[in-house]
Amino acid sequence: MKNLCCCLTVLALCAGCVSYTWTSSVPEEMRTVAVSMFVNESDVTELGNIVAGQVLREFQREGTFKIARLDECAVEVQGVIKNAGSSVTAYERRTGARNREHRFSMTAEVSFIDKRRGRVVVNNRKYRAETTYLVNDDVTTGERDASRRLADDLARQIVDDAVSTDWDGAQAESRR
Repeated sequence: MKNLCCCLTVLALCAGCVSYTWTSSVPEEMRTVAVSMFVNESDVTELGNIVAGQVLREFQREGTFKIARLDECAVEVQGVIKNAGSSVTAYERRTGARNREHRFSMTAEVSFIDKRRGRVVVNNRKYRAETTYLVNDDVTTGERDASRRLADDLARQIVDDAVSTDWDGAQAESRR
């Protein structure tokens, strides 16, 4: 009886894992990606370059997609940084006029283009990233360091979406 209970428990656990797979859901022919320079509509200089670089690094780190040149890729990522800026969240108590902590946020719109079929799979999906940074005497350095953390957060969101996009469904729709 004890063996029967153990066998039933193992079978029940295995049945729950039937649909799980260790491979990526991204079709093999769609696994090359190029990231275009992000258009920067914000007042924060060089943010487009920083974000594009972080997105490329995140694609490399995640490993599903291989980085390719724009003329050789299956998927192109295009993005526009709509706005970015910081606001004061904390002041130093001893000198009430001196700000201490800032919240830095950014919004972007990103599209995934299927270059092989010449169609947009994801069009202008909105993303938001934010972080905080402390300021001692140098606001510029604090904002520059925060820009990289902000870009890293945004890159993770973008790559997670690229990996979880239904590329097969997108291909099926393009055949209709």
